[in-house]
Amino acid sequence: MNLHAVRAIYVFEMSRTRRTLLQSIVSPVLTTSLYFIVFGAAIGQRIPEIGGVSYGAFIVPGLTMLLLLTQSVMNASFGIYFPRFTGTIYEVLSAPISSMEIVLGYVGAAATKSIILGIAVLVTASFFVPLQIAHPFWMVSFLLLTAITFSLLGFIIGIWADGFEKLQFVPMLIITPLTFLGGTFYSIDVLPPFWQAVSLFNPIVYLVSGFRWSFHGVADVNVGISLGMTMVFLVACLIAIWRIFATGYRLKN
Repeated sequence: MNLHAVRAIYVFEMSRTRRTLLQSIVSPVLTTSLYFIVFGAAIGQRIPEIGGVSYGAFIVPGLTMLLLLTQSVMNASFGIYFPRFTGTIYEVLSAPISSMEIVLGYVGAAATKSIILGIAVLVTASFFVPLQIAHPFWMVSFLLLTAITFSLLGFIIGIWADGFEKLQFVPMLIITPLTFLGGTFYSIDVLPPFWQAVSLFNPIVYLVSGFRWSFHGVADVNVGISLGMTMVFLVACLIAIWRIFATGYRLKN
Protein backbone atom coordinates (compact mmCIF):
# COMPACT_ATOMS: atom_id res chain seq x y z
CA MET A 1 0.00 0.00 0.00
CA ASN A 2 1.24 3.49 -0.94
CA LEU A 3 0.95 5.08 2.50
CA HIS A 4 2.72 8.26 1.34
CA ALA A 5 -0.01 8.92 -1.21
CA VAL A 6 -2.78 8.18 1.29
CA ARG A 7 -1.13 10.52 3.80
CA ALA A 8 -0.76 13.27 1.18
CA ILE A 9 -4.49 13.19 0.34
CA TYR A 10 -5.45 12.94 4.01
CA VAL A 11 -3.22 15.83 5.12
CA PHE A 12 -4.39 18.05 2.25
CA GLU A 13 -8.06 17.46 3.12
CA MET A 14 -7.46 18.06 6.82
CA SER A 15 -5.53 21.26 6.07
CA ARG A 16 -8.62 22.55 4.25
CA THR A 17 -10.52 22.15 7.52
CA ARG A 18 -7.94 24.23 9.38
CA ARG A 19 -8.25 26.99 6.79
CA THR A 20 -12.04 27.07 7.22
CA LEU A 21 -12.16 26.36 10.95
CA LEU A 22 -15.07 28.74 11.61
CA GLN A 23 -17.26 27.13 8.96
CA SER A 24 -16.12 23.54 9.44
CA ILE A 25 -16.07 23.18 13.22
CA VAL A 26 -17.35 26.23 15.10
CA SER A 27 -20.56 26.80 13.12
CA PRO A 28 -21.96 23.22 13.41
CA VAL A 29 -21.15 23.09 17.14
CA LEU A 30 -22.88 26.44 17.78
CA THR A 31 -25.92 25.32 15.80
CA THR A 32 -26.17 22.10 17.77
CA SER A 33 -25.76 24.04 21.02
CA LEU A 34 -28.88 26.01 20.10
CA TYR A 35 -30.76 22.73 19.75
CA PHE A 36 -29.72 21.80 23.29
CA ILE A 37 -30.80 25.19 24.62
CA VAL A 38 -34.19 25.17 22.87
CA PHE A 39 -35.14 21.50 23.09
CA GLY A 40 -33.14 20.37 26.10
CA ALA A 41 -33.48 23.32 28.45
CA ALA A 42 -36.66 25.11 27.36
CA ILE A 43 -38.92 22.34 25.99
CA GLY A 44 -37.28 19.60 28.06
CA GLN A 45 -38.60 21.15 31.28
CA ARG A 46 -42.15 20.53 30.05
CA ILE A 47 -41.62 16.96 28.86
CA PRO A 48 -41.44 14.06 31.31
CA GLU A 49 -38.73 11.43 31.22
CA ILE A 50 -38.57 9.04 28.28
CA GLY A 51 -37.65 5.49 29.23
CA GLY A 52 -36.38 6.71 32.58
CA VAL A 53 -34.06 9.23 30.92
CA SER A 54 -34.45 13.01 31.19
CA TYR A 55 -35.49 14.57 27.90
CA GLY A 56 -32.36 16.72 27.67
CA ALA A 57 -30.11 13.68 27.96
CA PHE A 58 -32.40 11.63 25.72
CA ILE A 59 -31.89 13.89 22.68
CA VAL A 60 -28.08 14.04 22.98
CA PRO A 61 -27.42 10.88 20.90
CA GLY A 62 -29.97 11.92 18.28
CA LEU A 63 -28.50 15.40 17.87
CA THR A 64 -24.98 13.98 17.72
CA MET A 65 -26.08 11.53 15.05
CA LEU A 66 -27.84 14.32 13.11
CA LEU A 67 -24.61 16.30 12.93
CA LEU A 68 -22.50 13.22 12.27
CA LEU A 69 -24.60 12.06 9.31
CA THR A 70 -24.90 15.41 7.56
CA GLN A 71 -21.29 16.46 8.10
CA SER A 72 -19.89 13.08 7.01
CA VAL A 73 -21.78 13.27 3.75
CA MET A 74 -20.99 16.92 3.09
CA ASN A 75 -17.28 16.65 3.97
CA ALA A 76 -16.72 13.62 1.74
CA SER A 77 -18.83 14.87 -1.16
CA PHE A 78 -17.12 18.27 -1.31
CA GLY A 79 -13.73 16.62 -0.82
CA ILE A 80 -13.98 14.54 -4.01
CA TYR A 81 -16.18 16.94 -6.01
CA PHE A 82 -13.70 19.83 -6.04
CA PRO A 83 -10.87 17.80 -7.63
CA ARG A 84 -13.40 16.77 -10.30
CA PHE A 85 -14.55 20.37 -10.71
CA THR A 86 -11.02 21.76 -11.07
CA GLY A 87 -9.67 18.80 -13.07
CA THR A 88 -7.00 17.83 -10.55
CA ILE A 89 -8.70 14.44 -10.13
CA TYR A 90 -6.91 13.32 -13.30
CA GLU A 91 -3.56 13.89 -11.62
CA VAL A 92 -4.68 11.68 -8.76
CA LEU A 93 -5.97 8.98 -11.12
CA SER A 94 -2.74 8.98 -13.14
CA ALA A 95 -0.54 8.75 -10.03
CA PRO A 96 0.81 5.38 -8.82
CA ILE A 97 -2.02 4.99 -6.31
CA SER A 98 -4.83 2.46 -6.25
CA SER A 99 -8.54 3.21 -5.99
CA MET A 100 -8.56 1.82 -2.44
CA GLU A 101 -5.83 4.24 -1.41
CA ILE A 102 -7.70 7.17 -2.97
CA VAL A 103 -10.82 6.23 -1.03
CA LEU A 104 -8.81 5.80 2.18
CA GLY A 105 -7.37 9.30 1.85
CA TYR A 106 -10.60 11.16 1.09
CA VAL A 107 -12.98 9.11 3.23
CA GLY A 108 -10.50 8.91 6.11
CA ALA A 109 -10.22 12.70 6.23
CA ALA A 110 -14.00 13.21 6.00
CA ALA A 111 -14.65 10.65 8.73
CA THR A 112 -11.98 12.23 10.97
CA LYS A 113 -13.60 15.67 10.64
CA SER A 114 -17.02 14.23 11.49
CA ILE A 115 -15.72 12.34 14.52
CA ILE A 116 -14.04 15.51 15.81
CA LEU A 117 -17.38 17.32 15.43
CA GLY A 118 -19.24 14.49 17.14
CA ILE A 119 -16.88 14.57 20.12
CA ALA A 120 -17.13 18.36 20.25
CA VAL A 121 -20.94 18.10 20.37
CA LEU A 122 -20.80 15.55 23.19
CA VAL A 123 -18.46 17.78 25.17
CA THR A 124 -20.78 20.73 24.54
CA ALA A 125 -23.80 18.66 25.62
CA SER A 126 -22.13 17.87 28.94
CA PHE A 127 -22.43 21.56 29.86
CA PHE A 128 -26.22 21.47 29.39
CA VAL A 129 -27.26 18.02 30.62
CA PRO A 130 -25.76 15.29 32.84
CA LEU A 131 -24.14 12.98 30.32
CA GLN A 132 -23.52 9.31 31.06
CA ILE A 133 -22.36 6.59 28.67
CA ALA A 134 -23.57 3.12 29.61
CA HIS A 135 -21.60 1.26 26.94
CA PRO A 136 -18.50 3.27 25.94
CA PHE A 137 -17.13 0.61 23.58
CA TRP A 138 -20.34 0.44 21.57
CA MET A 139 -20.68 4.21 21.60
CA VAL A 140 -17.27 4.54 19.97
CA SER A 141 -18.08 1.67 17.59
CA PHE A 142 -21.32 3.27 16.39
CA LEU A 143 -19.58 6.65 16.12
CA LEU A 144 -16.79 5.23 13.93
CA LEU A 145 -19.03 3.01 11.80
CA THR A 146 -21.52 5.80 11.14
CA ALA A 147 -18.83 8.34 10.27
CA ILE A 148 -17.09 5.92 7.88
CA THR A 149 -20.31 4.66 6.27
CA PHE A 150 -21.76 8.08 5.56
CA SER A 151 -18.40 9.42 4.44
CA LEU A 152 -18.43 6.62 1.86
CA LEU A 153 -21.94 7.70 0.89
CA GLY A 154 -20.72 11.29 0.57
CA PHE A 155 -17.85 10.11 -1.62
CA ILE A 156 -20.39 8.45 -3.93
CA ILE A 157 -22.52 11.60 -4.02
CA GLY A 158 -19.47 13.75 -4.78
CA ILE A 159 -18.73 11.61 -7.84
CA TRP A 160 -22.38 11.42 -8.92
CA ALA A 161 -23.05 15.16 -8.62
CA ASP A 162 -22.49 17.30 -11.69
CA GLY A 163 -23.21 20.60 -9.93
CA PHE A 164 -23.18 22.26 -6.52
CA GLU A 165 -26.97 21.94 -6.28
CA LYS A 166 -26.78 18.15 -6.33
CA LEU A 167 -24.15 18.19 -3.59
CA GLN A 168 -26.69 19.83 -1.29
CA PHE A 169 -29.67 17.80 -2.46
CA VAL A 170 -29.08 14.52 -0.61
CA PRO A 171 -27.80 15.91 2.74
CA MET A 172 -30.40 18.68 3.04
CA LEU A 173 -33.49 17.18 1.41
CA ILE A 174 -33.10 13.48 2.21
CA ILE A 175 -30.72 12.75 5.12
CA THR A 176 -31.71 15.66 7.38
CA PRO A 177 -35.50 15.03 7.13
CA LEU A 178 -34.99 11.27 7.63
CA THR A 179 -32.90 12.01 10.72
CA PHE A 180 -35.56 14.29 12.21
CA LEU A 181 -38.14 11.57 11.52
CA GLY A 182 -35.81 8.84 12.81
CA GLY A 183 -36.27 9.42 16.53
CA THR A 184 -33.84 12.30 17.07
CA PHE A 185 -36.22 14.14 19.41
CA TYR A 186 -38.58 11.34 20.40
CA SER A 187 -38.94 7.59 20.81
CA ILE A 188 -40.90 5.84 18.09
CA ASP A 189 -42.71 3.99 20.92
CA VAL A 190 -44.82 7.13 21.44
CA LEU A 191 -46.17 6.87 17.89
CA PRO A 192 -49.36 5.02 16.93
CA PRO A 193 -48.74 1.40 15.83
CA PHE A 194 -49.12 2.23 12.14
CA TRP A 195 -46.49 4.98 12.22
CA GLN A 196 -44.19 2.81 14.31
CA ALA A 197 -44.27 0.26 11.50
CA VAL A 198 -43.66 2.99 8.89
CA SER A 199 -40.71 4.34 10.91
CA LEU A 200 -38.96 0.97 10.69
CA PHE A 201 -38.48 1.60 6.96
CA ASN A 202 -36.38 4.65 7.83
CA PRO A 203 -32.74 3.45 8.02
CA ILE A 204 -31.78 6.35 10.29
CA VAL A 205 -34.00 4.90 13.04
CA TYR A 206 -31.57 2.00 13.47
CA LEU A 207 -28.54 4.28 13.70
CA VAL A 208 -30.11 6.65 16.23
CA SER A 209 -31.55 3.77 18.26
CA GLY A 210 -28.24 1.91 18.48
CA PHE A 211 -26.31 5.05 19.35
CA ARG A 212 -28.87 6.00 22.03
CA TRP A 213 -28.66 2.51 23.52
CA SER A 214 -24.91 2.92 23.98
CA PHE A 215 -25.63 5.98 26.15
CA HIS A 216 -28.74 5.11 28.13
CA GLY A 217 -29.30 1.39 27.63
CA VAL A 218 -32.70 2.04 26.02
CA ALA A 219 -33.47 1.54 22.35
CA ASP A 220 -36.40 1.52 19.94
CA VAL A 221 -34.85 -1.35 17.97
CA ASN A 222 -32.74 -4.30 19.08
CA VAL A 223 -29.10 -3.20 19.14
CA GLY A 224 -28.03 -6.24 17.14
CA ILE A 225 -30.39 -5.26 14.34
CA SER A 226 -29.10 -1.68 14.47
CA LEU A 227 -25.51 -2.87 14.16
CA GLY A 228 -26.45 -5.26 11.35
CA MET A 229 -28.22 -2.53 9.36
CA THR A 230 -25.17 -0.27 9.72
CA MET A 231 -22.89 -3.00 8.41
CA VAL A 232 -25.22 -3.74 5.48
CA PHE A 233 -25.18 -0.07 4.49
CA LEU A 234 -21.39 0.03 4.83
CA VAL A 235 -20.98 -2.98 2.53
CA ALA A 236 -23.44 -1.50 0.02
CA CYS A 237 -21.42 1.72 -0.14
CA LEU A 238 -18.17 -0.21 -0.62
CA ILE A 239 -19.69 -2.20 -3.49
CA ALA A 240 -20.97 1.00 -5.13
CA ILE A 241 -17.52 2.64 -4.91
CA TRP A 242 -15.88 -0.49 -6.33
CA ARG A 243 -18.24 -0.31 -9.31
CA ILE A 244 -17.49 3.39 -9.79
CA PHE A 245 -13.75 2.80 -10.09
CA ALA A 246 -14.23 -0.38 -12.13
CA THR A 247 -16.32 1.44 -14.74
CA GLY A 248 -14.74 4.91 -14.43
CA TYR A 249 -18.18 6.43 -13.86
CA ARG A 250 -17.85 10.26 -13.99
CA LEU A 251 -14.12 9.91 -13.39
CA LYS A 252 -12.67 9.02 -16.77
CA ASN A 253 -15.10 10.87 -19.00
